[in-house]
Amino acid sequence: MQYFGLRPLLLGVLMTAVSSLAIAAPMTALVGGNLVDVEDGKVIKNSVILIEGERIAQIGTVRDLEIPQDVTVIDVTNKWLTPGLVNMHVHFTLKLPGAEAAQLQYETAGGMTLRGAVNARKSLLSGTTTVRTPGEDNHVALALDKAIKKGDFLGPRIFSAGTAITPTGGHSGEPVLSGVDGPVEVTKAVRREILAGASWIKLMITRGLADPHGAINSSDMTFEEMRAAVDIAHRHGVKVTAHSSSAVATEEALRAGVDSFEHGYFFDREIFTKMKKANAWYIPTIVVSQKGALEFFKKIGSPDWYLKRAESVGKDHWKALQTAIKMNVNIAMGSDQFPFEPNEGTVASIRETELYVEAGMTPLNALRAATLQPARLLEADKDVGSLKVGKYADILVLDQNPVSNIRALRTLGMVIKGGQTVRNDWAKSPVQ
Repeated sequence: MQYFGLRPLLLGVLMTAVSSLAIAAPMTALVGGNLVDVEDGKVIKNSVILIEGERIAQIGTVRDLEIPQDVTVIDVTNKWLTPGLVNMHVHFTLKLPGAEAAQLQYETAGGMTLRGAVNARKSLLSGTTTVRTPGEDNHVALALDKAIKKGDFLGPRIFSAGTAITPTGGHSGEPVLSGVDGPVEVTKAVRREILAGASWIKLMITRGLADPHGAINSSDMTFEEMRAAVDIAHRHGVKVTAHSSSAVATEEALRAGVDSFEHGYFFDREIFTKMKKANAWYIPTIVVSQKGALEFFKKIGSPDWYLKRAESVGKDHWKALQTAIKMNVNIAMGSDQFPFEPNEGTVASIRETELYVEAGMTPLNALRAATLQPARLLEADKDVGSLKVGKYADILVLDQNPVSNIRALRTLGMVIKGGQTVRNDWAKSPVQ
């Protein structure tokens, strides 16, 4: 008797077994640290985080969680573990007025992309594991996102607004002689960005610090233009953010349905009340108008007009942030400097977060504003923003407790993204 069906059956079982062995994800255990749960504010002492592949598989304590054999163990005894930082306002190819911009005057698209890749790597190593890029020329961030996902480059997770939509004469690092004008052209521009892969749309609805002419709070986009952008974006499930220095422009943008606002140098209680009612978000970028950034601007040779514009908004910007915090407006951290840029003894992402505490937040809420809150705005909180089973293992390891003192973020010594240790200052041979 011949069993014709037996051989294929056995072969199938064998192939399944081999396949399972081949794709088994590597496992790592972080053992002995103090895990900060930013969702409920609790700390798990003597914790164990079991990582399988890119994601967190189990969380427990040394007492109750048995560590499997053949697992790579990283001893983080007495260290503090937080989620990786999420920065909502990053331009990897930022060019500011002055000597630095002059050096990059003839930069090619290829050179810009390579510069962006270097800055993406530095951003990740400084502790920022996820970013939103609200506008990059030549769709650099979209290209970087694909390359990073493939493993060709080291960098954070990227949510990109593609190229920002700017009206003629509107806000930009360089004069916009021919921008996007009128609802029809705005509609086309939004569709093009979504087609290119943008997961956000960025509108330049007012002027800004980098514009040599016109008031900073000048309103450049019409309500009809903003409404057209939001209509198309929301049809595709894409959110819209607006560069805004003006309460008047922001009020129109809220009526148009814009989801979040960058900078808000002159925002007041009235506009924040309307933002709360609309459940809109505020990305302060407070660091760009305060002492550390002003010192940086001088260092890179920014012209006097730029320094004066930055200094002119500092007090109003600070008051706006304090008001937003008192009113419990939705705030998500964004720096508008490179996340790794030196700023008052630390880096921009961390200094931005520290300034929230100085303006009235508790350390825990500031940490949330730099992790969980931006993840919620991105609608990515199922994957990032807190240390929970099933989420990506994007983890920072600190020497001190950030819940008692936010400046503990300065003691960062290890960065893990998707289960991969990309920086370890305590190792005999540091990663990097």
